[in-house]
Amino acid sequence: MTRTVVASATKEIIIGFDQPFCVIGERINPTGRKKLAAEMIEGNFDTVKADALAQVAAGATMLDVNAGVTAVNPNETEPPLLVKTLEIVQELVDVPLSIDSSVTAAIEAGLKVAKGRPLVNSVTGEEEKLEAILPLIKKYDVPVVAISNDESGISEDPDVRFAVAKKIVERAADYGIPAHDIVVDPLVMPIGAMGTAGQQVFQLLRRLREELKVNTTCGLSNVSFGLPHRHGINAAFIPMVIATGMTSAIMNPCRPQEMEAVRAANVLNGTDPNCHTWIMTYRDHQPAAAGATASAPADASGSGRRRGGRAGRRAAG
Repeated sequence: MTRTVVASATKEIIIGFDQPFCVIGERINPTGRKKLAAEMIEGNFDTVKADALAQVAAGATMLDVNAGVTAVNPNETEPPLLVKTLEIVQELVDVPLSIDSSVTAAIEAGLKVAKGRPLVNSVTGEEEKLEAILPLIKKYDVPVVAISNDESGISEDPDVRFAVAKKIVERAADYGIPAHDIVVDPLVMPIGAMGTAGQQVFQLLRRLREELKVNTTCGLSNVSFGLPHRHGINAAFIPMVIATGMTSAIMNPCRPQEMEAVRAANVLNGTDPNCHTWIMTYRDHQPAAAGATASAPADASGSGRRRGGRAGRRAAG
């Protein structure tokens, strides 16, 4: 059984088909969040700290940490800011981290200070990225997110995206990196713009599980981008992708509707033995009064996501 091990200073988490779905909190990311970006540039990490604590309290398994505050001189500005952010977060919460950057120097700087065994987010099928990132993955013995696009961009053909994922897994093997340390992002397209996006992902997930035997992740809210009442789409999407083989997702754990879907899927998928987590979480749950409108945490994550040559890969919602 494929198992990807990530760890903080004292806590080890396994991403795998026989494990509870891994929720990777997306909130520590200034992309599309002008206020957060300005705070981080000024050296103010109050929002970062609040987001870290809130996501863990809401049930995040891991936290994604991104410090891409500006497109100006990122090779110089991003490494020290990412290091500072990682140090603050890992002193505040004890969960594994995902080092999220498109800047190679920032990734390596983060790997030098990260405790435990972080996940690197990410590498693509572009030759330049493969040659820059895979040696770091081997050197630091950490797992990596493999995004299914290359020099030609993001293909709408799921067979092409599978071929890119296979290429990354094979190239990683050339460096001595095992397939269980590759977590493939098959790229979720917005269902509002592509009516077959859901079917494509389900098809890809089955192939990735059965043929490549790799764990998978995605920017979950991308599926609902541009639609009203996005959380309803996201919550329905979660158990469907889990059932077809997805083992983690980068998402906002502070949305109760979506976390309920995760926990329910774990129960039904047999990865919450005896319904223990479900019972401990909801045994004192009080349903909303008839006619009441449930409130959801404010969404300040923006409508898009800058990721160097991968813009649009994940739309926070």
